[in-house]
Amino acid sequence: MRLQGKTALITGAARGIGLEFARAYIAEGTRVALADINAEAVAKAAASLGPQAVAVQMDVTRQDSIDAGFTSAIAALGHIDILINNAALFTAAPIVEITRADYDRLFAVNVAGTMFCTQAAARHMIDRGQGGTIINMASQAGRRGEGLVGVYCATKAAVISFTQSAGLNLISHGINVNAIAPGVVDGEHWDGVDAFFAKYEGKPLGQKKKEVGAAVPFGRMGTAADLTGMAIFLATPEAKYIVAQCFGVDGGNWMA
Repeated sequence: MRLQGKTALITGAARGIGLEFARAYIAEGTRVALADINAEAVAKAAASLGPQAVAVQMDVTRQDSIDAGFTSAIAALGHIDILINNAALFTAAPIVEITRADYDRLFAVNVAGTMFCTQAAARHMIDRGQGGTIINMASQAGRRGEGLVGVYCATKAAVISFTQSAGLNLISHGINVNAIAPGVVDGEHWDGVDAFFAKYEGKPLGQKKKEVGAAVPFGRMGTAADLTGMAIFLATPEAKYIVAQCFGVDGGNWMA
């Protein structure tokens, strides 16, 4: 077990990638606080993982909720060694149809949520004096623009830039900050993504999903499980000299 005795807090962990990270971390010996805005869903998710998991209700767009969530997680786990900023939202629209409401909503979760959860974790880790690991979830969409995905791409580009700044600032405290940039990851969220493209590109439902999967050099869309190896590695001592980097785990979609 590579993370035996460690503790972690994962945002957006009631389902999908966040829940898969929690499952993988527990298998490596970590106790995990699953944080999510949906209190009922995250409680069920934590219960499904057994006694090594605890549920924390957290709205990453509200500072009082972040503060309360971290306080609750620290009380349950004793401390936090690892933070994964996974909570995120997606939307798509042509540039002329982007609304301020969508802009504000995505930046509040994807960017501000990542920044202020990082801040809360860093304050705790600095006070504890034993370093730590922070992993931000970026995206291949943060590496390049996409015609219908302007807001989401901008948020993930901001996450990559913030990861670099936070990594440079916090490494002096022994806190490693890095990011993972998935490509197209299959899951229930892709029903919504596919529906956006069906609307704006005039494709039948399911067509965009087939196209993007076929375009991945590996030969298929990714899965949440495909991302866990990097998330585990970045939290191990072997990754201690890796600072402020963003790693593509995307089947070859983007060559950095």
